[in-house]
Amino acid sequence: MAALGAPLRTLRALLRELRQAAGRSYRDSPAYRHVLAAFRAHRVTTEKLCRAQQELHFQAATYLCLLRSVREHEALHREYHGRGERSPQEVAGLVGFRLPQQPGGK
Repeated sequence: MAALGAPLRTLRALLRELRQAAGRSYRDSPAYRHVLAAFRAHRVTTEKLCRAQQELHFQAATYLCLLRSVREHEALHREYHGRGERSPQEVAGLVGFRLPQQPGGK
């Protein structure tokens, strides 16, 4: 992973991934409540300096990377997973080729 960026940006991206994973009722999920509670508990105030803030931010960024990777993997799996025998025309179309026309219109 590269630089972490802003914690608020990471939180928003993490909640966006949770929404895509859980659907409309993502706010009722334990993961949503846990993420918000953890970010609220580890924010820096004027009264205390939280040493674990960077650790939480790193863990959140790592979890965000995991959620994105799983979502993208599932999309690729759905698109390219074998659906049985394919015709040569379909296989050629998948890789961007066209089969030559046979003489006689076949």
